Amino acid sequence: MSEARIQRVLLVLLLIVCTVWLVVPFGMAILWSLVDPSVPWTADHVLPPALSFYRWIDMWQFSSLQRALVTSYALAPLAAITSLLLAIPTAYALGRIDFPGRELAKLACLLPLVVPAFVTAIFFTALLFQLGVHMYRFPAILFAHAVLALPYSIRIMTVSFEQVRQDHIDAARDLGASSWARFRVAYLPALRPGIFASLLIVFIQSIEEFAVAFIVGSPDIVTIPTLLFSALGQDYVRPNAAVLSLILVVPNVMLMLVLERLLRSANPTLASGKVM
Repeated sequence: MSEARIQRVLLVLLLIVCTVWLVVPFGMAILWSLVDPSVPWTADHVLPPALSFYRWIDMWQFSSLQRALVTSYALAPLAAITSLLLAIPTAYALGRIDFPGRELAKLACLLPLVVPAFVTAIFFTALLFQLGVHMYRFPAILFAHAVLALPYSIRIMTVSFEQVRQDHIDAARDLGASSWARFRVAYLPALRPGIFASLLIVFIQSIEEFAVAFIVGSPDIVTIPTLLFSALGQDYVRPNAAVLSLILVVPNVMLMLVLERLLRSANPTLASGKVM
């Protein structure tokens, strides 16, 4: 079998796996969200007997969905910005300063990712209660989301700082550029993809976080994940859960596609804004 034919076979297999892994679950979620309650979708029907937007309208008008959307999309950008600002000093030190044990420090920053995110969130929530900041529910959740996402922000920004070329910084300094001008021409072009990537990843992490938002925020603060997990509880209604799942997942998939384009556009040869 030729190499080209093997590549085609592997591509077909990959497409089949992607279809089974992604398209089928999304398709089922879409169908379940459109099931008309007057004609239930039973096991003897391959497809729903009747489709309508009743579930979407009902969830929008008679649930906490509107409040959850406002809360989630207020928390996520603030958490992303806060996490980025907290990560920059550490990322600068790891990316630009040569000191003994730097590689070990880089590894230590990634250690929280080894522990399951839910477990980390539970223990961090206990810390918030011990400090007494849980009484300020929204700021406490915001701080928790920012801190829990720090490993991602630190790692991404560390790589971005490593992309900055020292000779460009020195050249700007020798030409009398101010600190801001040196940052703009030497640092910013290399950091820009990492900044956007960090903001998007933390944004998605915050949107999907459940444990801290549920333990600290309930019952006053409702986010999309807490509303979804409530729909999966004792009063489980599959179509309602499908609606919430799509609302949670589809925007994140679109953001991940944007993130991929940003990462592809990151070119180390353009680290100073000039083509080398």
